[in-house]
Amino acid sequence: MNAPLKILTIFGTRPEAIKMFPLVHALEADERFCSRVCVTGQHRGMLDQVLEIAGIVPHHDLDLMQPDQTLDGLTASLLTAIGTVLDEEQPDWVVVQGDTATAMSGALAAYYRKIPVAHVEAGLRSGNIHHPWPEEVNRKIIGSMAGLHFAPTKTAQAALLRENVAPETVHVTGNTVIDALHWITARIDRQPGLAANLAPLEKRFAGKRIIGVTSHRRENFGDGMENIAEAIRQLAARGDVAMIFPVHLNPNVRQVMNQELGGLENVALIEPLDYPHFARLIAISTLMLTDSGGVQEEAPALGKPVLVMRETTERPEGVEAGTALLVGTDATRIAAQANRLLDDASAYAAMARAHNPFGDGRTSARILDLLAR
Repeated sequence: MNAPLKILTIFGTRPEAIKMFPLVHALEADERFCSRVCVTGQHRGMLDQVLEIAGIVPHHDLDLMQPDQTLDGLTASLLTAIGTVLDEEQPDWVVVQGDTATAMSGALAAYYRKIPVAHVEAGLRSGNIHHPWPEEVNRKIIGSMAGLHFAPTKTAQAALLRENVAPETVHVTGNTVIDALHWITARIDRQPGLAANLAPLEKRFAGKRIIGVTSHRRENFGDGMENIAEAIRQLAARGDVAMIFPVHLNPNVRQVMNQELGGLENVALIEPLDYPHFARLIAISTLMLTDSGGVQEEAPALGKPVLVMRETTERPEGVEAGTALLVGTDATRIAAQANRLLDDASAYAAMARAHNPFGDGRTSARILDLLAR
């Protein structure tokens, strides 16, 4: 029997951890592979929550995040620290996910050592290097170096082929975030206490339709955040809804939302949620307002319409399938589209029942078979 392939997965933020833990679980259970895990700590507390719930103990924890760190300072720290890990581990493959500074730096450090890179969630493109910023360019950089591209959808595959990526290296696998969501919802069914902290809000807002809200994109800092807050304020004027908003730790988000929305009776501004509680928030919500990428994939898996508060999305499949609607950051438009879904049962049903294009929960198994080749 051939020696197992050594696979080093590298991730550092909460979204990466959510999308990588099903793959790490699969690697650890498969004798074809020797699984090694490096985390960078780009999101410290939020990353640790996911590692704990998923039962993953990293082999390397670089703990690199510093307060008010610049992107170039973070990238320099990531590149050198990951390089040291690669020199020690000498893996057969490095696997990175998505579009973060960690993913881009991990791919670049591997490329400098001629270690093959596999990119999970490859091929997402908005077509605008400033939206999302800097994620769009991070993806393009990784795409230029990767030896295997695991595209979540045919749209993502087509984007890579338009960039002249070798067709034999691009594979449509679905998205691991759906694997993760199936895993965590099954776990919550078995252990309801994992998401019990939302129970007081569920009781407080009993009889109201809940709108889940997330917002953290850099390109929305400033006017965009203020407009999003105004849209929430307009929706809060309805007596039949309540909004639960886990507020991102970034002061560019927190200061605006606390100032504009603090004290509104039917708006709950709460601390960021761990993964089980966030999955529960999606489950109890009527619809989601978000500028996040992952929510555009997760919410449709639970039949929840998504209003995307961005000017562009690198996940057009949801818009095309009808599970998501791009509404930008104009307060009037956000509120109008949310009101339409709340007041028009047929419009709501059309979005809630649309086919989720992002996966079937078996993505990790497909990725392992492709790596084993």
